[in-house]
Amino acid sequence: MNRIPLSENELQTALQLLPGWTVQGGKLHREYRFPDFAHAFGFMATCSVFIEKMNHHPDWSNVYNRVSIDLSTHDVNGITQNDVELARRLEAIAGKLA
Repeated sequence: MNRIPLSENELQTALQLLPGWTVQGGKLHREYRFPDFAHAFGFMATCSVFIEKMNHHPDWSNVYNRVSIDLSTHDVNGITQNDVELARRLEAIAGKLA
């Protein structure tokens, strides 16, 4: 696992490849909206398999059809390549469910 915080340039490059993602409070942030609760919860359940394999767990919440996600690497207090990789995987799953 890569536990080195990204430089500002690396972070900006990563954001260009992650549409809809921003940096808020020092974390990668994205909110997904789905047709209903079942789709939102299904997204979270599907993602949980990859999240567990990566052993890199997001801060996320679900309210009805919305899933809000914040990614950071807690032990380095910053955004690392692991966060970017997880965001890419989440995007791929969300794209399949859209």
